[in-house]
Amino acid sequence: MRSLGDLVALSNNSGCSFVESVYQTEEQETGRSVEMIRKDMESRFDDMALSVQEALSGNWSGKIIKPEAEKIGTYIASQNSEAFTSPYVLRASQIAIAVATYNAAMGRIVAAPTAGSCGILPGLLFSYRDHFASEKSELVDALIVAGAVGAVVASRATLAGAEGGCQAECGAAAAMGAAALVALRKGAPDTIAHSVSLTFKSVLGLVCDPIGGLVESPCIKRNGLLVSVAALAADMALAGIKSILPADEVIDAMGQVGRAMPETLRETARGGLAVTPTARRLASEVLHGRW
Repeated sequence: MRSLGDLVALSNNSGCSFVESVYQTEEQETGRSVEMIRKDMESRFDDMALSVQEALSGNWSGKIIKPEAEKIGTYIASQNSEAFTSPYVLRASQIAIAVATYNAAMGRIVAAPTAGSCGILPGLLFSYRDHFASEKSELVDALIVAGAVGAVVASRATLAGAEGGCQAECGAAAAMGAAALVALRKGAPDTIAHSVSLTFKSVLGLVCDPIGGLVESPCIKRNGLLVSVAALAADMALAGIKSILPADEVIDAMGQVGRAMPETLRETARGGLAVTPTARRLASEVLHGRW
């Protein structure tokens, strides 16, 4: 699966939905039946649901980051309608931080598309379930749409922070999430593509600079923040705002930016936030068991 433009064209020419185009393309490319494809994705969805449940059920910690997801739950309860973002986005952020922290604590998660970005997609999907009472079948279809976006990004660019920086990991997760949200709202196929473009254009150049080489800081909070970018990109696309650049070209640009990025900013912990004085101290304390 190499082109969102092809998927949109297939939908428009055949009159089918975007997710139906994904099923059709995947079936042709892999030889697996639609039933098999859907069954596999339902299994991934169940695993993701379990990871969300487990992540929210405990006070998990990494080597640097302490439990903080519950603070958002407390904030939601205390703010009523006065928070700057919506209850949906806040809940998505809480789930994203919880799952990403659970990953840092060596909990079992679904890489979506990577472990470093594992909180964003479940945050968006399961906050949607909580707020809009969607059926599991709808959420699985949305996950399939997200997976198609991830497959195209992997094919045209990269999903690895070591190759393309965090734009390729958390950026891709946010773009996948935006597409999933548009699909859940029955947006048109080209609207899904526009949401992907809008998301990537807002994170282009985002570096991967984990403190101490650990997938904790800034990764965990970045998961919690980028759900807002995905939600707003979906809303903008659903409102009719279009990207003047096709999604495939934006993804290509992301890959080009990643390849041009210095090695120090591609998951090596030798640049960016990872080499600030405080980051160096934290990394040393973790190394010597003083944290």
